[in-house]
Amino acid sequence: MSSLQRDFDWARIGALRLRARHIAEGVYAGSHRSVRRGAGIEFGGHRPYLPGDDLRWLDRHALMRHGRLLIREFETETDRTVCVLMDASASMGFQSTGAPAPKLAFAALLAAALFRIALVGGDAVVLDWLGGRNVKGIGPVAGRDAFERVATALEEAEAGERALLDDAAVDRACARLWRAARRGSIILLFSDLLDLPASALERVTGLAGDRRLVVVVRVLDPIEKEFPFEGPIQLRALEGNALIETDASSARAEYLENLEAIAQRWRDRLLVRGGQLVDVTTRDDAFAAVLRIMATVRGDVR
Repeated sequence: MSSLQRDFDWARIGALRLRARHIAEGVYAGSHRSVRRGAGIEFGGHRPYLPGDDLRWLDRHALMRHGRLLIREFETETDRTVCVLMDASASMGFQSTGAPAPKLAFAALLAAALFRIALVGGDAVVLDWLGGRNVKGIGPVAGRDAFERVATALEEAEAGERALLDDAAVDRACARLWRAARRGSIILLFSDLLDLPASALERVTGLAGDRRLVVVVRVLDPIEKEFPFEGPIQLRALEGNALIETDASSARAEYLENLEAIAQRWRDRLLVRGGQLVDVTTRDDAFAAVLRIMATVRGDVR
C-alpha cells in the first residue's frame, strides 16, 4: 500500500474516486461544458494572440475595446488530449498541522476530477510524473476503464526522497509529453514550483505551440503561502539537506517576496506562450479549484 493510501486519511477530503466523480458531476450539472478547445463549432473564449496565429480568428472588437490582440477560440467535437504532469518530488509530500491534505494528495484529487471530466467528454488523457516513487505514467488512454487506471496511479504514487530533481528528469518527462500531446492538447503541470531545476521553466512552457495550451497549477500548503511564524525558527529543506535558523519576523517579507518572484517568472513566461498560472492551496475547496482551472483553460480568466 502506498504512502498516500496508508498515511493519508482520504476521508478528510473524500475518497479519490468518489470525490473526483462528485466534482466532475457538479461541473457538468453547472455548466455542461468540457475542457476542450480549438477551432470548430461553439465559441469557447479568448486567448492572447501569438505570432503565427490565423488572423481570421482575431477579435477586432476586443482590440478596439481593450487594446489587446485576442484570438477567438471555439469548442469542437474533435478529440483532444488532456495531459497532466504531476510533480511528486519530496516537497509535494509536505502537510502542515491542520492542513487537510499533503500537496501531492490535493493535486491528485484535482487531477482526478479533471481526468474524469475529460474522459466523460470523450477526450483522451495522459498522466506523467516529475520525481516520486511508485509512479506510473499512463496514456494516451480513453474509454470506460481509463479513469480507474489513472485514479489508481494517482493513489499509489508517493512523494520522492530528498534528492533534488535534475535537468535530465525534466527533459525526459517533457519529451514524453511532447510525443503524446497532439495538436490542440491541454497540458497541466501540478507543482509547488519549489526546488525545480532552472531548466523546468523553459522546458515546460516550451511544450506550448501548435495550439497546445500549457497551464501550471501551483499547489501550496497554507503555511507556505502565509508564513504565519513568529520568533526564532529552524527551517529544513524538504529537498536537499539545507537547514536555516532565522527570526521569522525579519525573514517573512523576503520569503514572501521570493515566493511571489517564482510565481511571477512562471506567469510571465506562460503569458508569452499563451498559457496561465493558477494558484491553489490545500485548504481551498476542491470543487471551486477545479472550476477555476477549467475557466482558465477555456480562457474565461484574464
